[in-house]
Amino acid sequence: MAKKEKNPKEPKQKKIKEKKFKDPQYFYSATNIQTLNYKVYHMSKMEKILYFLLGFAVGTAVGYLFYGGLAKDAYGDPTMTTHVLDLLISGTAGIAAGCAFLPIRTDMIMKARTKKLKSQFRDMLEAFNTSLGAGKNVTDSFRSVYEDLKVQYEEDAYILKELEVILSCMDNNVDLEVPLTDLGARSGVDDIASFANVFRICYHKGGNMKDTIRNTHEILSDKMEIAEEIETIVSGARSEQYLMLIMPILLIGMIKLMSADFAANFATPSGIIATTVGLAMFVSAYLVGRAVLNIKV
Repeated sequence: MAKKEKNPKEPKQKKIKEKKFKDPQYFYSATNIQTLNYKVYHMSKMEKILYFLLGFAVGTAVGYLFYGGLAKDAYGDPTMTTHVLDLLISGTAGIAAGCAFLPIRTDMIMKARTKKLKSQFRDMLEAFNTSLGAGKNVTDSFRSVYEDLKVQYEEDAYILKELEVILSCMDNNVDLEVPLTDLGARSGVDDIASFANVFRICYHKGGNMKDTIRNTHEILSDKMEIAEEIETIVSGARSEQYLMLIMPILLIGMIKLMSADFAANFATPSGIIATTVGLAMFVSAYLVGRAVLNIKV
């Protein structure tokens, strides 16, 4: 069979590589207002640099403390190999610690943000329930809640931004279920998503809105109180966990400062193995303890 000749005028097909896009940190509401995706947080370049340098500094100090001073000569004086190993080991530990700290810090920021949103949402439900009890309808209650919370919170509070989206939708004849459902999806909080779903059903089918708001507020308040009680109970254990993580660093530092002869044993092969095993055990214990103490309500 004759081979098919290529047409020289035929344009060459370029392979387009698929780009991996990050989940967006912001969306836009039905009225084209920028809204926050509470489930995602992207650090700015300055934040990444600062937090990386913080982790790098800690990791470098710990790496040098545990593995510094290797390959000294017979008289205990540092050699060129000693300086090279100090630089390589400390730098590697610093880079690893800096890279590991970025996702940890991101997770801490998102959890703090979600906790603040839940607290503000509970206050919104309380004010909303009060307005409905005073005889106002749903739309007027949302406007009243916004005015009340403006006095309680700062202008950039999460709940005020969300209420502004809701009021904007009301002014543009968008169903109330749209911004509430959107908030439930963006928040990542099951209670807010459940409230949005129940609100949609009651609002369209004529359910008892006052009882729905009151019950939701009571459930959310009870869950937050339980979470606060658990946090109070485990706060002591969490402090002990942090202390146990820092203790090896303090002990090694004290030994190397107070007894240079005894500290020289850490630079031997057996000392390096014992130090590595001990450090791995402490890190593993910290990770296990962190998972155990992460109690969700």
